Amino acid sequence: MKVIAVVPAAGMGKRMGAGFNKQYLQLSGKPILAHTLTAMQNARIIDTIYLVIPAEEISYCREQVVERYALDKVREIVPGGAERQHSVLNGLRAISGAADDDVILIHDGVRPFVPLRVIEEAVSVAAKHDGALVAVPAKDTIKVVVKGVVRETPPRETLWLAQTPQAFRYRIIRAAHETAAAEGFLGTDDASLVERAGGAVHVVLGDYRNIKITTPEDMRLAEAFLDELRVQHECAGGAGICE
Repeated sequence: MKVIAVVPAAGMGKRMGAGFNKQYLQLSGKPILAHTLTAMQNARIIDTIYLVIPAEEISYCREQVVERYALDKVREIVPGGAERQHSVLNGLRAISGAADDDVILIHDGVRPFVPLRVIEEAVSVAAKHDGALVAVPAKDTIKVVVKGVVRETPPRETLWLAQTPQAFRYRIIRAAHETAAAEGFLGTDDASLVERAGGAVHVVLGDYRNIKITTPEDMRLAEAFLDELRVQHECAGGAGICE
């Protein structure tokens, strides 16, 4: 069984207000996308990576991210589509030689803090079931609001916040995406397409730090996470006093 990562990073990042795509914003002197791909590169369980970005950025991304940071697991850089779902399908269609039961790990290009534990557990669950959804329990009470009026308060213990990676066997996720494309259905995430096809997607406990960097506030939080990781690394190496 091979594990193939599909990393969609074709979003325009309008909420960031940076004037260019958010995946290239510098996080501690390195593009966000490079941090994410490095996490994939360092996960021994992952064999290859298919990166999906806007067609006009392929040359830049290859030179300034993939080659610059020696990300040799990136087998192909694939042009993205109009929506994230279209980009993922482009990535799936670009995969060559995948067996039906190979695991496809789909991970957002702007989630740089995914722990190795989460990657490994998602792959393990996907190999046994129809799919694996990484998620964390909702901390806040969630309200269903229609036209400004609260209509329902679902039990918080039943609500989970979806993250990525999401993992599936190749034949399952490819069929779900192809069916959705043929029927003109646009889902909220990859798991929703498998659910729509009748698949049982199992939850893998994620990490609250596995954030998707979307706004300037997220960037400040990401920098704080990196600062804490540096301190932990220095402590582990005996470079400082940590209590």
